[in-house]
Amino acid sequence: MRQRPVLVYDGDCGFCTTSARFVERRIRPRAEVTARQFTDLEALGVSPERAEHELLWVTPTGTVYGGAQAVAKLLLSGGGGWAVAGALLQLPPLRWAGPPAYRLVADHRQQMPGGTPACALPTGRRPGTAS
Repeated sequence: MRQRPVLVYDGDCGFCTTSARFVERRIRPRAEVTARQFTDLEALGVSPERAEHELLWVTPTGTVYGGAQAVAKLLLSGGGGWAVAGALLQLPPLRWAGPPAYRLVADHRQQMPGGTPACALPTGRRPGTAS
């Protein structure tokens, strides 16, 4: 069994990679931060389709949180003010607003800081991937 949670992001997306580096430098979650492309998703109990669709937080016991819930868990893990923000994301009305806000950002990540046009393409059509 793993000792720490795993945060899984899309390493093909510039915005996601920029965000993951910010998380590692500033939030410092007590977790392994890894790109889905370099992760044994099967061992984590996660389908490739889900990992392609959203940020994931996988606990050592195998519970998987995705999207806005994953963001809340990573913030909680960061401690201090980050943990306060993570706790607030788990309470209504932010808990209700979190999923649509997450999806809005995820669906437009190519337009976000660090994003590139390749972020918007389906995996099979991204540069450097098989079609």
